[in-house]
Amino acid sequence: MAGGSRSPGASVTSRVLAVLGAFDAAHPALTLSDIARRSGLPLATTHRLVTELVSGRALSRAVDGTYRIGVRLWEIGLLSPLHGQLREVALPYLQELHTTVQENAHLAVRDGDEALYVEKVTGHRSVPTVSRAGGRLPLHATGVGKALLAYAPPEVIAAHLRGPLRRCTPYTITEPGRLARELATIRERGWARTHEEMSLGSCSIAVAVRGPDGAALAAIGVVGHSLGTAPQRLVPALRAAADQVAARLADAQQPYPAHRTSA
Repeated sequence: MAGGSRSPGASVTSRVLAVLGAFDAAHPALTLSDIARRSGLPLATTHRLVTELVSGRALSRAVDGTYRIGVRLWEIGLLSPLHGQLREVALPYLQELHTTVQENAHLAVRDGDEALYVEKVTGHRSVPTVSRAGGRLPLHATGVGKALLAYAPPEVIAAHLRGPLRRCTPYTITEPGRLARELATIRERGWARTHEEMSLGSCSIAVAVRGPDGAALAAIGVVGHSLGTAPQRLVPALRAAADQVAARLADAQQPYPAHRTSA
């Protein structure tokens, strides 16, 4: 279940959010019964809300009867600082980074205990990855996630280390003490790396885009089949991109906030 409430006292707003929350990267198209099950709402309530959302273009109904996120939500989403500021500022530097290293280039932010991927620049020669713009992956298993977590507030790091650390591959770090030591190393050397920790056959290296207070505003990373025996050779290009994005954000009238949600 994606999230919802069967509580009879749930507000209309919470029920609408439960319906919209039933959709995710793995479930972009859902039937009415799927939405009811994943939102935790009665079928009759779901039908009424979905009908209204379709009328308001927040959802769309396909010819096969399934529902998808509608164009109105896409339009509203473009107003988010993630798109209107962070993504637009970072995209040229991501494109330049991809041209330089010829590997997948990612931009991500921390949202709770996950890395939320804001943009991905790839090419026909790039290794396929599980990441996608708008998708989420665990902080502790991804390069960008580790970079974000390493520069998160101490209470966020402590809470993350207390929580369950999902094992994505046999190489995923799931021991809190080991992860804590790695985060300290990332802060000391200034970059993060993974080796087949999110998906077998893929490696990554990432640096944080840091604000004036040193906190991570975002992270930029590169993912490939193999980044060679000395992946740190990519750090200068990553750091240059991150520093330029940080400088552009600092020049903006309203810099993108570092911490959108707590752990």
